[in-house]
Amino acid sequence: MVGRCYSSGMFRGSLDPPRFSIIITCHNQSAYIRDAVNSALEQGYQSKEIVVVDDASSDASPQILKEYGDKIHFAAFQTNQGCTASRNLGAAMATGEYFVFLDGDDVMLPWALDVYDRIVSIKKPKIILSCMQWFDNSVHQLQPESVPGQIEFAEYELLMKRDRRYQAGGSAIVMERQAFGQVKGWTDQFFPLEDIDMLMKLGNSGPVVQILSPSTKGYRIHSDNVRHRVPAMVGGLYKVMQREKSGVYPGGASLRRARYAVLGAPVWFWIKSAFKTGLYGTAMGVLVRGWPMFLAACAQKIGTVIGGRRKAEVLSFEFKPKETRERDSQNADNASAMPVGQTSRP
Repeated sequence: MVGRCYSSGMFRGSLDPPRFSIIITCHNQSAYIRDAVNSALEQGYQSKEIVVVDDASSDASPQILKEYGDKIHFAAFQTNQGCTASRNLGAAMATGEYFVFLDGDDVMLPWALDVYDRIVSIKKPKIILSCMQWFDNSVHQLQPESVPGQIEFAEYELLMKRDRRYQAGGSAIVMERQAFGQVKGWTDQFFPLEDIDMLMKLGNSGPVVQILSPSTKGYRIHSDNVRHRVPAMVGGLYKVMQREKSGVYPGGASLRRARYAVLGAPVWFWIKSAFKTGLYGTAMGVLVRGWPMFLAACAQKIGTVIGGRRKAEVLSFEFKPKETRERDSQNADNASAMPVGQTSRP
């Protein structure tokens, strides 16, 4: 089932595993996969590894990925298994303290790992919900904001206690290794809305930091995005709702209202999306099944308006691009190699 095409030794055998494992998955994304891998390689933060899993692509993706040699750990399925199986394989290969997932058509912004490290060093959360920036098709159309000088975030004791809107995405959830293991990873063969399913599974896992700014991920909009296929997305939503009603998600009765409120946002979004695309029967079906979740979300919104949201916090942040770090490191090496008493000036 799995063909291990290439695996490097970047951190293998090291006594100190990396803080972050960037896990990239792809299926027939040869037009985009270089952008994804390069955005991971261009992270100036050093304590990282990059794991890439190809889900039995029939295009040039495997050949492109082999070109990276020992810069990445690479594995490939021989038959298509789906994105959740690919992410779980990548996690099984990874050695990092935190898992940073990235879809093969998305990208990381240059400061992403530095932002996560700053948060982890101070707050030590189980989960980080990152902020995404959307861009159309070409990575050249991604307009990253100016280099951030601070990080704005909100901290919650549990994911289900959030009181801010969040745009979920497989590339936008950073998970501590232990938290990922406790929920047994991504639900096998669950797609789409596997990201909502994962949020529900992580709801009782421990402290959460939601990044409000800066953006750390770029989500690419193109014709093959599954979000354009409304019936498929609604089918995924129905599966999440059924799992909630079956008692699959943690927290029991005490967190049921909070879980319903989390589901209320996608319920309302897909009602609107179905109406906009003329799928009126589908929209009514979502309303009939999801009205309790929608009402719970409305009640939470009203409570937030009256009582206020959790206060945001701000951390100072200094970012150096990879090229600057490499130049500083080279200058330091040159200085240390000079004979005692000699200066760099003639």
